[in-house]
Amino acid sequence: MEPEADRKDIILVVDDDEDIARFVEFNLRLHGFEVIHASDGQEALEVIERQRPDLAVVDLMMPRIDGLELTRRLRADPMTSALPVIMLTAKGMTVDKVHGLSAGADDYLVKPFDTAELVARVSSTLRRNKEFREVSPLTGLPGNSRIRREISDRVRNGVDYAVGYVDIDRFKSVNDRYGFVRGDDFISALARSLHRAVVGVGLPPAFLGHVGGDDFVIVCAPDQVRPLTSRAVVDFENAADTLYDPTDRERGFVELKDRRGNIRRAALVTLSIGVSLSDAGKRFTDPLEAIAVASEMKTVAKSQPGSYVAVDRRRGVT
Repeated sequence: MEPEADRKDIILVVDDDEDIARFVEFNLRLHGFEVIHASDGQEALEVIERQRPDLAVVDLMMPRIDGLELTRRLRADPMTSALPVIMLTAKGMTVDKVHGLSAGADDYLVKPFDTAELVARVSSTLRRNKEFREVSPLTGLPGNSRIRREISDRVRNGVDYAVGYVDIDRFKSVNDRYGFVRGDDFISALARSLHRAVVGVGLPPAFLGHVGGDDFVIVCAPDQVRPLTSRAVVDFENAADTLYDPTDRERGFVELKDRRGNIRRAALVTLSIGVSLSDAGKRFTDPLEAIAVASEMKTVAKSQPGSYVAVDRRRGVT
């Protein structure tokens, strides 16, 4: 496998005009990028399922799914919400730029454009993405900066929201029993379970981020908390069962040796989820405060047996 540091950035070009697509591809390859192509938004979604690009250059006007709708779908999916998008448009009209921004595009390129501008926009957008929208190398989910910005956006928009802090109970026992590689499998399983749950609650789009290790954050509407967490818990526990060795799974615990050589038993993993609510009489102005309360409630959840969701219902000062 090619080392991560030496891997070329992969650019997805989405344009139904073959001449423009070839022009963009040729020049990006010339400047050291790897390029994949899709003819419209529908094909782009299928390509992204198979291969994760680092940036998408998307034409505004396309058949089936156009550039605006494609960008909206990418932003609504937790697995692609951090993917930077540059919109191509033949129009220099302000209204198009406003629509693109509302859909979540990161930058614009108005056709016709020259090679230098194309490469400069792609390079600068990639650089900004790596600086401000870092993603987890294990799960591909947005990291801490993107999580804070998501909460800030909801505060600014004045909508009620919930922040859920999720981690795996007794995760250390998995690493101690099977090693870190198997431990990463449990983290990946949790990411997939949370992703399916986030997508499953529908609109408005919920957000999923990966803090690190087995810690995840969800941001959603308050009435989405119960269906989202219920589905995630069931899905994850089923997935986790398949990752244990059959003997451990059937007896319901793993045996570990402590430093003195004594055998101790650790129950199978479950989830603890702490939730803070913006509509519980308190308006968080700092994203870190909302995350801190959710983390505090996660500690409460850990005091309960099995998978547990603890919601902060303390009334703040109005």
